[in-house]
Amino acid sequence: MVAVPRKPDATPIVVLVSGSGTNLQALIDAAADPAFGVRIAAVGADRDGIEALARARRAGIDTFVLPVTDFPDRAAWDAALAECVGAHDPALVVLAGFMRLAGPAFLARFGGRTLNTHPALSPSFPGMHGPRDALAYGVKITGATLFVVDEGVDTGPIVAQVAVPVHDDDTAETLHERIKISERAMLVEWVGRLATAGYSVDGRRVVPGSAPHPPDPKDIP
Repeated sequence: MVAVPRKPDATPIVVLVSGSGTNLQALIDAAADPAFGVRIAAVGADRDGIEALARARRAGIDTFVLPVTDFPDRAAWDAALAECVGAHDPALVVLAGFMRLAGPAFLARFGGRTLNTHPALSPSFPGMHGPRDALAYGVKITGATLFVVDEGVDTGPIVAQVAVPVHDDDTAETLHERIKISERAMLVEWVGRLATAGYSVDGRRVVPGSAPHPPDPKDIP
């Protein structure tokens, strides 16, 4: 079991990004209200010159950039990512459009405390093209999933899901845009809830509000 305790003050999080940062912006906007209970301690990226970093800098949030090409291999990059994130001592790490898989060094430090979203109703349609694959399969309902990151691709324990209907005239692009709207709302709601109430991960079950005290260090990966 992994337990993330409730914090009496604003819970520090680190957000990792790779693109335009619309999910990040939703979190920035929510964190402007003290009642949200979250402080974005830093935003990290795997490449520079992206709008997500510009959003963070405009909001006065610390940023760091770690291109994979700056390291001899993925393992070295993964270890450096864990160090950079750890320097900000986050209770939670949120992958907001971050297009890199977390590796062993990162998960050893932040496993159970890293959240990501997927634009499909897991376990269906994992991978890069969830909306396209859902449309091709002919489903009538798809949606978005918030999950705790593990070593797989969109396979971690599920925190929350939201349903989005598929319209007859949808394209992969129009469907994905509607999913993103629901995805952002779900992300903001649950990051706030988990930050203020704490949670535990027991197997595949994520239980909000179940870690009111600091966890035993042996329970944290």
